[in-house]
Amino acid sequence: MNIHFFCCFFLSLSSFHVSLATRQRINPFSPKASLIRYWNTRLTNTVPIPHFLLAKASPLTPQHYAILNKLLNEKPIPYIPKLHQSLCSSPNLFCSFEDASNTHTLQRKNDDSNFAVYNNKHFANYGSSKVDGVDSFKNYSNGLNANNDAFRRYSESSTRRAEQFKNYADNGNVANTNFSSYGSAAAQSSSDFNNYDKTVNVPNLGFTTYDSGSSNHKLSFASYGNETNSGSQSFSSYGKRVIGGTSEFTNYASDANILQSHFNNYGDFSAGAVNDSFKSYSFNGNNPRNDFKTYGAGSRGSAAENFISYRNRANVGDDSFQSYAARSKSGTATFANYGMSFNVGNDSFAEYGKGATGKSSFGFKSYGLGRAFKVYNKDGASFSGYRNFSATSGRVVNKRVEPGKFFRESMMKEGNVILMPDIKDKMPARSFLPLAIASKLPFSSARIDEMRELFNAREGSSTERVIVNALGECEREPSRGETKRCVASAEEMIEFAASVMGPSVVVRTTENLNGSGSSVMIGKVYPVDGGKVTKSVSCHQSLYPYLLYYCHSVPEVRVYEADILNVETKEKMNDGVAICHIDTSAWGPEHGAFLALGSGPGKIEVCHWIFENDMTWTT
Repeated sequence: MNIHFFCCFFLSLSSFHVSLATRQRINPFSPKASLIRYWNTRLTNTVPIPHFLLAKASPLTPQHYAILNKLLNEKPIPYIPKLHQSLCSSPNLFCSFEDASNTHTLQRKNDDSNFAVYNNKHFANYGSSKVDGVDSFKNYSNGLNANNDAFRRYSESSTRRAEQFKNYADNGNVANTNFSSYGSAAAQSSSDFNNYDKTVNVPNLGFTTYDSGSSNHKLSFASYGNETNSGSQSFSSYGKRVIGGTSEFTNYASDANILQSHFNNYGDFSAGAVNDSFKSYSFNGNNPRNDFKTYGAGSRGSAAENFISYRNRANVGDDSFQSYAARSKSGTATFANYGMSFNVGNDSFAEYGKGATGKSSFGFKSYGLGRAFKVYNKDGASFSGYRNFSATSGRVVNKRVEPGKFFRESMMKEGNVILMPDIKDKMPARSFLPLAIASKLPFSSARIDEMRELFNAREGSSTERVIVNALGECEREPSRGETKRCVASAEEMIEFAASVMGPSVVVRTTENLNGSGSSVMIGKVYPVDGGKVTKSVSCHQSLYPYLLYYCHSVPEVRVYEADILNVETKEKMNDGVAICHIDTSAWGPEHGAFLALGSGPGKIEVCHWIFENDMTWTT
């Protein structure tokens, strides 16, 4: 039985590795040949380098490789423009994440439009002064590496006109989307944003002079900026001097990672029955950073602002409300479920309701610990339920967590049908740089100016944000018991894995995307190292111009390979790799695994598949 298992496992493993004939066809002076030699000399086992790792090596020609090396060895190093030009002309690099709007011709369009599949267009004076009609955008700029959309003077002075944005910039990588002068002076119109900028990696969204001076204009944002990673959104002069109307934000920035939201001059000097509603704002976010300045200042009439479930279950973060509802007349500002985060962040309220008159009222319910108020209206403010958040225990189910993303170890049995989540890699295709190149390029906060120069990243640009986010991830302090390193070459990854676990290591990943996002059947299961509890090194991609991985040690795991079968035909369609974390005691109580499976830290093991282009190293 043991001999049969070993033979089957070795055959399964060997299918991932590079044949001798393939290696013989590789130019001996190329980065790929250099990587093969490094693998063979650094590691002591006899397993050849797997094809999926070798495929990530730089496709540089020996000539280009030599030119880059020569440039980097010159003193002083000629960073600009020669090095930038030579580096960024290398194959499989993604050097710029910028808005290319200046390379497109702005279009003018006034007729009723139905956009079903549309990408990267720039509109000037769109739908101005139109009466009645509907503009519908469906599947707009979805799934792109870089979205660059601009709407200028959109629906200005329109009457009884409806705009619908569905699946806008969804599932992209870097989204540069700007609305300037949106709906200004519009009357009796409505705008609906559904699935706006969802699951984008680096969002960069701007709404300027939005809905200013409008009358009875209804705005609705559902699923806005959800599940995004490391980006920013800004609203300037939003709803300023409006008369009547409604603004609704539902599921705003939920499950987002390090998202910055800026609201400036929001709802200032509004009048009449204006209603702003934020529901599920920054829910379950990681390190959200929200900035509200001059919010609802000088509003009058029956204007109302409501925040429901604000920052609930968020992890740390930094929120600032300045001049909130100051000098308002006869309005209300209500916070329910504010800041009930399981890890306290920084929140400050300055001039909350300062100078408000009439029947203005301000209320907080279920307000978290560790907040600061400066200069607030003590006559009209009501605080109830001011306390620290205590995480719930027992079974907590969150339908937002993608089904199949986490599962129990008992599911790794032949014949079980299990839902596989979407394991597709959403980042742009890039390659590693050779070790000799990567080791000489600047990569630290102390050298941020050189890094900006190297990639022509102007201040405030998307490329700068990509650089800063990568540095933040790589330079943060390791978690308790964690060993981590960011690697820009395959050689560095091999070295790190060997330094953690010794020179006899093997790397695995799920072979392909077959079965992703659907129900699959588990075929033969091959426990790595006989199913013993071991440690591993997991490596995940980071967004950067060249291929960059964040690798870290993962203690107390069991790793499995499994045949993935078609549920109907029972035919094998994939080789899956899954990792089960046995010790979850250090995980937060609001971790998505516990929300999906129930229980809590240290009470259950949690398993997940190794996604496309992720890797796990074991002995």
